[in-house]
Amino acid sequence: MDILKRLADHREQEKKLLWEGTFTEYLEIVKQNPQVTQTAHSRVYDMIRRAGIETDSNGNKKYLFFSREIFGLDYAIERLVEEYFHSAARRLDVRKRILLLMGPVSGGKSTLVAMIKKGLEEYSRTDEGAIYAIKGCPMHEEPLNLIPKEVRSEFEKELGIRIEGNVCPSCRQRLRDEYNGRIEDMVVERVFLSEDERVGIGTFSPSDPKSQDIADLTGSIDFATITEYGSESDPRAYRFDGELNKANRGLMEFQEMLKCDEKFLWNLLSLTQEGNFKAGRFALISADELIIAHTNETEYRNFIANKRNEALHSRIIVMPIPYNLQVSEEEKIYEKLIKQSDLSHIHIAPHSLRTAAVFSILTRLKDSKRQGMDLIQKMRLYDGEDLEGIKDIDVEELKSEFHDEGLNGIDPRYVINRISSALIRTDADYINSLDILRSLKDGLDQHPSITPEQRERYLNFIALARKEYDDIAKKEVQKAFVYSYEESAKALMDNYLDNVEAYCNWHKIKDPLTGEEMEPDEKLMRSIEEQIGISENAKKAFREEILIRLSAYARKGKRFDYNSHERLREAIQKKLFIDLKDIVKITTSAKTPDEGQLKRMNEVIARLVEDYGYTPASANGLLRYVGSLLNR
Repeated sequence: MDILKRLADHREQEKKLLWEGTFTEYLEIVKQNPQVTQTAHSRVYDMIRRAGIETDSNGNKKYLFFSREIFGLDYAIERLVEEYFHSAARRLDVRKRILLLMGPVSGGKSTLVAMIKKGLEEYSRTDEGAIYAIKGCPMHEEPLNLIPKEVRSEFEKELGIRIEGNVCPSCRQRLRDEYNGRIEDMVVERVFLSEDERVGIGTFSPSDPKSQDIADLTGSIDFATITEYGSESDPRAYRFDGELNKANRGLMEFQEMLKCDEKFLWNLLSLTQEGNFKAGRFALISADELIIAHTNETEYRNFIANKRNEALHSRIIVMPIPYNLQVSEEEKIYEKLIKQSDLSHIHIAPHSLRTAAVFSILTRLKDSKRQGMDLIQKMRLYDGEDLEGIKDIDVEELKSEFHDEGLNGIDPRYVINRISSALIRTDADYINSLDILRSLKDGLDQHPSITPEQRERYLNFIALARKEYDDIAKKEVQKAFVYSYEESAKALMDNYLDNVEAYCNWHKIKDPLTGEEMEPDEKLMRSIEEQIGISENAKKAFREEILIRLSAYARKGKRFDYNSHERLREAIQKKLFIDLKDIVKITTSAKTPDEGQLKRMNEVIARLVEDYGYTPASANGLLRYVGSLLNR
């Protein structure tokens, strides 16, 4: 019954949004809120801007409108919004161009357009995005277009707005026949953009060139009514139901535009430049709409090469939409797609999607021209990591080496297909990184567009992704084991700190048992510092940094503990893990573990489940795998 009540509440809310009145009453709305007369381009930009903008320390913008569905394309989206939507909203000449999104398959072009469509539908239902139209107009026309050109300047000055379009043939006749030319009596209503209802949002997809009719774009003659109205030029004998008609006030998506027959593209010439198009035996029909098309690079190059398309070249703004190049963002793409499936109940072990993402990103990157920079380092820098020994690399400068980076490589659709295959085939209640890498490898032979040379290259990337996973797996088990020896870790750190303090202050250290004074234990300190790559030359600076941190904590009355210095904690964990390595090997590889080993193993599995997101089965599998790595 609660569901039925919710439906009733929804109907009431819909009724509250409805509005109907005369043209005179609409003028009062315009006086109070001139924004209701904004152009289609301005409406899209306003919708995106109102969703929120985040700016990072480098001045890069992230538009939250797209962040729910699109990942890792912040730079491309910032360029799209600023260079196209923002400029077009300000009535610059950019709005007279077709927006062409160009990029590889499964790169997010269609998702981006779908988000704008859905966003416009929702935005038109808000006070800020309200749209009003002449009631009964097949093109949902702006009511101010009824105002004769001779007096428009006075209205524009009075209302603080601009009027650009001409009234459509249908409304022109209705004004004359039904309202005796009295514009002020013409009925106006609030409309809501809807792709399903074909209000302000249209989609055109080319089909067989032999059967495709231009009427799909511009409407057609209604032959059943010609005998009634006597002429093909009578608006009542014409269906204003083409995609360009119905997309007025909003957006038309032109799918696979460059595959279209030339005669369909000719209609876009005057629409983009002059804001009108030709339909039937009528004068040019005004249309205020944004046209977004999308294509891949190969089709675009072929289009440019055709001299007959030169007239359209200058009427197109091309926006590259490359693949995402950040591992962490790629993971989000896979998570989103898996949540939409019916297999979300199968556990995917931690780091499995990251391992798949590492493989994907490596296939999309190009070898840097910088000496000593390999793809793994480049991948990590792109993902925002700080690399030891690489501090002066400007990531933005690194990205500018290749303008076409990210336009090739393995697409997310292929990866998610292989993850799906691994999910379907598993006999267990989980899959891990190795299952996914195995599925990715098997799929290379079935991929129709992968050449033998690419296959060898991709197999190498699978090996690199596995190496990355091996390091992660060992660290994961290391942390879980060290936790079981937490007291040992704290004792080791306290011992290190005592020695560092003595070293920096030129003091000796007392043996806790004998009371004998000794020199600081250089061997102990170096065995810890080497775990995180501190060189002999850098050891003094590192120790002084630790001592400064200790003093700062002491001044604030706080205790410097195991978690106070991240790099030192990492060094302690690695040192302790090396000391415990034999215990780990024995514990994880013993076929018949003794009571002590079994207790330790259960403690580690519990830690992996509680703190790291594993299930008991996947944690057990991780331990066995790490045991095999350590025994090699």
